[in-house]
Amino acid sequence: MILADALQRSFAPLVGERRFDMDLPLLVASLALLSLGLVMVSSASMEVAAGQLGSPLYYMKRQLVYVVIGILALLGTLAIPLRLWEQFRFPLLFLGFALLILVLIPGIGREVNGSWRWIAVGPVNVQPSELAKLFAVVFLAGYLVHRRDEVKQEWFGFIKPFLVLGPMAWLLIIEPDFGATVVLMGAATGMLFLGGVGLFRFILLFGSLGGMAALLVLFEPYRFQRLTGFLNPWNDPYGTGYQLTQALIAFGRGEWFGVGLGNSIQKQFYLPEAHTDFVFAVLAEELGMIGALAAFALLIFVAGRALYIGLWAERAGRYFSAYLAYGLAIMWCGQVLINVGVNIGLLPTKGLTLPFLSYGGSSLVVCCISLGLLLRIDWERRQALREAADGQ
Repeated sequence: MILADALQRSFAPLVGERRFDMDLPLLVASLALLSLGLVMVSSASMEVAAGQLGSPLYYMKRQLVYVVIGILALLGTLAIPLRLWEQFRFPLLFLGFALLILVLIPGIGREVNGSWRWIAVGPVNVQPSELAKLFAVVFLAGYLVHRRDEVKQEWFGFIKPFLVLGPMAWLLIIEPDFGATVVLMGAATGMLFLGGVGLFRFILLFGSLGGMAALLVLFEPYRFQRLTGFLNPWNDPYGTGYQLTQALIAFGRGEWFGVGLGNSIQKQFYLPEAHTDFVFAVLAEELGMIGALAAFALLIFVAGRALYIGLWAERAGRYFSAYLAYGLAIMWCGQVLINVGVNIGLLPTKGLTLPFLSYGGSSLVVCCISLGLLLRIDWERRQALREAADGQ
């Protein structure tokens, strides 16, 4: 009987009188992005899949499987109370570290183009950095709740999280995955600021992280080449500037209304990684500036809505939920701005996926888990307000 009651309470967001009493605009917008992503991955990958694998629908079928798995993960996440995430934040953090260490072990991790970022699980490649970022945000949200006064008033309380996240960032750099490192540390910095860290310490931290990022770029030749190459890619259009020039050609061909869905020329072996890191360029070519701006607006709406969910939770005194929502929103904002910035030539080339739109199982499933967490945060807040109103 106790187990049945517990299960009923857990699945309350999906069944019962108050089912789906959550942020429906966020859910609808995210599902629209998932659908658009499936269409664009299918379109952007057909030529490459047909030429290299003999099946034009190869990547589309895999992405469809990832979407189904992601939706199942979303539903499963909706059934998990937030108190369990807070309670198990340390085991989740240790799991994140374990996965980042395992990916570096030959025979377990898989090397692709000189990077050790994947663990092969049967026919599927799992990217541990995606899960590690999520678990780090869960850990930091719990830390900000349980060490709130210490974070606001003491230097050591402000520094302690980076004694944990620093080694995680180092493991990401070793892979190497500079983009994931930037997103992780940016989310941590933003969460600390929203958690009450003073402006002086925030500026000091932000400057220190920026300085370390600059050093990492300067002391790695390939990163320095990317940095200088994006400033004027036309100086070396067949070398360091090749990928960016092809992306810019895609944007130029799209003009206002695009060349039509499926009619991209750049995806035909001209633009590398057209269905992963540069799917936004193909979208702009096929759907035009109007379509690209609409997709970008939808991405910003989803990230902004997540920030509002955090704000509403904080006003309701649900601080773990608030900091968790802030962290997830900042991660989404960071990934969107970096990926789009890379596509249009405002940032150096980085191997970072576009949330909900790019091809990739790990990124898509973690996005769906994050969406489930945000919907659960909003659902629990609404139920608490209803119960408080009923008790008056």
